Amino acid sequence: MSLPRRLAITCLFACLAAARESAAVDCGAQRVNDLDYVVCRVDVRKERLTLAYADGEGRRFESFEALRADLARERRELVFAMNAGMFHADFRPVGLLVIDGKALAPINRASGTGNFFLQPNGVFLLDADVRVLSTDQFREQQPRFATQSGPMLVHRGQIPASFAFRAGSPSRKTRNGVCVPQAGIAAFAIADSPVNFHEFAEFFRTTLGCSEALYLDGTISSLYAPKLRRADRHSKLGPMFAVAE
Repeated sequence: MSLPRRLAITCLFACLAAARESAAVDCGAQRVNDLDYVVCRVDVRKERLTLAYADGEGRRFESFEALRADLARERRELVFAMNAGMFHADFRPVGLLVIDGKALAPINRASGTGNFFLQPNGVFLLDADVRVLSTDQFREQQPRFATQSGPMLVHRGQIPASFAFRAGSPSRKTRNGVCVPQAGIAAFAIADSPVNFHEFAEFFRTTLGCSEALYLDGTISSLYAPKLRRADRHSKLGPMFAVAE
């Protein structure tokens, strides 16, 4: 093979690798106030962020491994996943779940006890853009993907004033959430140190710079990020965020 041709082929593979890397999900560790977090940023203009719940036969995934295996049968590689909202004991979503434009569960505007019902709660949705809205703001939207959870960690730039968000709360857990720090970017964060609601909300507001942020869950919080050699398996899951290549 001639030298020019070898150089051209080398450049081609290098350029393809660079293009893949530039479009990849960006995950990394951050330490703030002696608390550890992992943040994954997804540019929805480059990557196809979706929600996953069940396969084509209606079988719930319930784990990253089942989702990964299902995608592998389509010759697709799972590159990021995270639990995406609360669910009942029978794995039915507590609130709104929309996948590929089909509502699998309706919006839940009821009051009640538990984190989901702490007001305001909210919706993460993806249509022409990616957004986090309070449930009160969700009206006639028809997103391709949406999941409802609660409470909002940050709303209109403020941390909720409810008792659950008091600064010295002893309720510390692994928690995860999502926000949109800038147009087209979804930022997912999971605490690697047990945190209370106030610390977690402050991380979203101050460190990630989000004026709207949504809590996803606590004890079951899970992350799949192969670049970090991470595939959490400590709990069965309901809906999941996913990016595949």
